[in-house]
This record gives sequence, C-alpha cells and structure tokens, in this order.
Amino acid sequence: MILHALVLLFAQEPLAPEETVRKLKVPDGFSIKLFAGEPDLTQPISFCIDDRGRLWVAENHSYPHLVPKDRIVIFEDADGDGRFDVRKVFCEGLAYVTGLEVGFGGAWVIAPPQMLFIADRDGDDRADGPPHALLDGFGMQGIHNIANGFTWGPDGWLYAGHGRTSISEIGKPGTPKEQRVHYDGGVWRYHPVRHVFEPFCDGTTNPWGVAFDDHGQAIISTCVERHLYHAVQGAHFEPWRGRPSSRYAYRRIDSIADHNHWKGALDRESRSGSAEQLAAGGGHAHCGAMVYLGDSFPESYRGTVFMNNLHGHRVNNDILRRRGSSFVATHGPDFLTSEDRMHMGLHLQYGPDGSVYVSDWYDRGECHTRKPHETTGRIYKVVYKDTPSKKVDVSKYNDDELAGVQRHPNAWYATHARRVLQERRQGRAIKEGSRLHLLDLLQNSASDVTRRLRALWALHVIGATDDALLLRQLGSAEEYVRAWAIQLDLEDGKASAEAMARFAEMARTDPSPVVRLYLAAGMRRLPAVERWDVLEALAAHAEDTEDLNLPLMIWYAVEPMAVAAPERAVEFLKKARIPLLREFMARRIAAAQR
Repeated sequence: MILHALVLLFAQEPLAPEETVRKLKVPDGFSIKLFAGEPDLTQPISFCIDDRGRLWVAENHSYPHLVPKDRIVIFEDADGDGRFDVRKVFCEGLAYVTGLEVGFGGAWVIAPPQMLFIADRDGDDRADGPPHALLDGFGMQGIHNIANGFTWGPDGWLYAGHGRTSISEIGKPGTPKEQRVHYDGGVWRYHPVRHVFEPFCDGTTNPWGVAFDDHGQAIISTCVERHLYHAVQGAHFEPWRGRPSSRYAYRRIDSIADHNHWKGALDRESRSGSAEQLAAGGGHAHCGAMVYLGDSFPESYRGTVFMNNLHGHRVNNDILRRRGSSFVATHGPDFLTSEDRMHMGLHLQYGPDGSVYVSDWYDRGECHTRKPHETTGRIYKVVYKDTPSKKVDVSKYNDDELAGVQRHPNAWYATHARRVLQERRQGRAIKEGSRLHLLDLLQNSASDVTRRLRALWALHVIGATDDALLLRQLGSAEEYVRAWAIQLDLEDGKASAEAMARFAEMARTDPSPVVRLYLAAGMRRLPAVERWDVLEALAAHAEDTEDLNLPLMIWYAVEPMAVAAPERAVEFLKKARIPLLREFMARRIAAAQR
C-alpha cells in the first residue's frame, strides 16, 4: 500500500491551478477562488496582508540552497472579484526566505542566518535599497527545520517560530560570540522599536505558525509529535531532544491536543495518505496556524484553530475548550480537503472581509523533499456565501478611527489599527481624545472582555500604561485583564515594591488559574531573589496539582533557587502542596550537592 501510494505521488504531473481549485472541497456554504497562481506566483513560502488588504508574498526559489533567488511580490485585488489584478515586485535577490510581515515603513523578513528589515519609507511598493540585517546567527542545520515567521502579537512584538534541529547563536551583526543568545527551538519574538530579541518559550519539534486568540493566548502548530501547543511565556515544551536549555526542567509541558492527526506509529505509514490516515486528519506534518477571529464565517468557527496538514493535503480544524489555565483541543471536521496530491498548504490568514487566504506550495514531495517543483504555487481565497470583498486602508485612519475599530467584530482591523498606532507614536504623541477613548473602553465594565483587552494592548503600544494604570487593572473583575496587566507590568524585567506586594497577595488569593499562570511566567523575568513570596504562595495551591501548566511553570521559575538559596529551597520543598514541586526540588537540591 505504501509503495503504491508513493508511486502515485511521484508519478503525478502538476495540474493547472484552476483544475486544482475544482479538486478542493469545503463545507456547504463556502466557495474557493484562485487568488493567484503560476506563472504569476511560484514557491509561496510565506505571506502576510497589509493595511490595504493586499497580499505580500515571499517566494522561496532558493530552497534547499543558500542562493540569492528569492523575492517578495505584492498582489492586489483591485476590482474585488477575489482574484488579483495588480502584481508588483517589491524586491529580489534574497536568499532562503522563510517568513514575512510588513509595518513600520517596510518589510520584516526572516532569511536564516539573518533577520532583515527592507525599508519602503516613501510607500512606492519598491524597496528603498538593500536589506538591513537586524540579527544574524540563526542556525540552518535543519534545512527545513529552521527559524520562520512572523505574526504581530497583541503586545506590539513580532512573534516567530524556530525549528528544534537547528542551533542558533543570535545577536546583532558584529556581536561577540559570548554575548549572543543561544537558542535551539520554540517561539521567539522581536520588538520593532526597541530592537530586542527574546526567546519566548522553548521546545516542540518544528513550530511553523503562531496565532493569537481573542484573549491574547498564543497557539502554535508544529510537526512530528502532537500538533498543537498553548505557547506560554517562559515554558519548556515536549519533545525535549536532550537540549541543555531545559536540562533542569525535568518534565516539559505537553500538547493541548487530545488527539493525533494520524493512526498507529509515527513512521512512513503515518504520512502515507491512506484512507485510515486521512480519516484521522492526514498525517503528522503541520504548517501555518490561524485562530479565526474574522466576521464572515459562521459563529461556530470563531476561536477555532485552522492549520495545514501537509501529508493529508487538507486544512485541519481544532476546537479549543478552556481547561484550567490552558485549553484542550479536540478534532473538528477538516475544513478543506484536496483530491490533488500535490496540494501542500503552508500558510493561512483571514482578511478584512473575513474570508481566508490559503497558500499552496504545490509539490510532488512532502516536507522532506530536497528537489522541489520550482515553477508552481498558488493562493486560494475561501469565501462564505456571498461575502463581498472590502476596500480598506487602515493606515489612512485618523487616531480616533484607529481607537474606534478596537471594537470591530473582525480582529483584523483591531490588529492593524493597533500596529499603526504603535508606528505613529514613534513620531508624535497620539491624540488625547483617542487615548481617552481607549481608556474608556478599558474601564467600561459593560464592554466585552475581548474589547477591554484590545484597549489595554493599544494603550500599551502607545506608551500609555503607566504603573498606576496597570495596578488598577490588577483589581479588574476580568481574569484575562488581570493576567495581561501582570505581563505588561513585568515587560521590562522589574516591578515596584507595591506591584510585588499585590502579586504576592494575588498568588495567595486570586481564584483564577490563568492569573496564577501569568504570575508564574512573570516571575521568570525577575531576579531570583525577588521571586520567593509569589512562588511560595503559588506552590500552596493544591488544586493546581493536575493543571497542564501550573506545576511546571512554578517549577521553571523556582528551580534556580535550589542553587542560589538552598536553605530557603529546602523550606519551599517542605511547604509546597503540589507534589511535583516537592519531588523536583528535592531532585535539584541533590543534583546541586554533587
């Protein structure tokens, strides 16, 4: 069966783009249009959507060799019929591009071993000059298991993935080796104003897709093991693969998925495309992640996770349900399936009309191919019923309009508006009326919590969240507002004495496991000596013993104290009511004595 499937796979010749569209199946009420295809588009490794609803596409013609053959192309649907009308080449001569976003007057590009910024200050859709290298040292040992991105986070950072089989020593060009950040996989982020690189979390095999839900929770899709993780700041995730970075984690946080998208052993059969494997979801390789927060799909899709399944030639759909501080993800019906075995979806995003764009690398091989089919590539647009295309330009909104669309049912508008506000704040103060509008939205108890969060994030990126405001939010009735106030207060790795006292009290008495999770994560950003009161209080919550995140996140924060303050570590061991903490602290203290 396996041999027969492989023979069929490699025997197939490419179908014309329109023929492939006819072989795509979606649920009743949806339709699929070819937005772009060869020869206008080839090898689409990544894409993003700009403030005008145009698609910026990174074409990777260099894989698997480090040669300057890649380019970035802009596609615009000027007449709103779902297919591009205008195509512009933004820049050429790049090498090994794996990720792309736009903002702050240019394009942000991950092209291992570098991260680049390509300016377009005059907005003429042509690069102003050569790329500027912001970072270098990204490892390439994994060939396809490497750094990739990007996604704008709600906090104003760019988020990206990093494969586990590549080893990086990251820094600004010219940084001495001893000052570089060693990083070997997980999710990382980069601040576009402060130009700071940070590992966000550690682990998984090959995360190639980061998405945020309505409450600002990061969800990542990955390959090989179970496919979905709740990316918590400072966490260590399975699989470990023996990396020193999580040697003393002792145990790492597992996937939130309660299922696999394959049957049987994780081997060639799991990616065979057999009927049994397709029924389970298609296989173990996933690419792209999207939490649907648009406004044109049926409400049942909102907040669910979409990801491409490479071996299954389909888009999986997982349903998130809250459990403790995290989620459990169950397998919903696959959203898109293809009868064309060369269909290989990589990325997907929803746009200003709520419709979803899906890119197709379109290749005979699968995720380990070293000889890609170089002349093909497509992007499809999935539309619900007769949803009309929308002409927008968020960059032209005034400050009041940018603040106002934080209420929009389609989070695309809120995300783009927040980034535009962040950009404007670099050159001038945001209008006082707009700031007050956001403040009113945050403090209005009648507002939906998701809109209050959007207001908090927008205030943060324009520099309007001082200590007093964040302290007030610690008393919010909404657990996610309290949680995000903790994260934003600890963003710079320090906290006032008043804030630390509040954190310790919240660690003792706050009823929310989400708040306790953010406290545990936040403590890792502080000097070890300042963490004790909060972590001792968190360790007293026996009810968190079975939580997916909390015991381990508390442990990751308290582990350094076994060496830094062994006597107090012994007291911590005695008083902790979570068994894992007692076990791991004893183990770590013993290891430190050797």
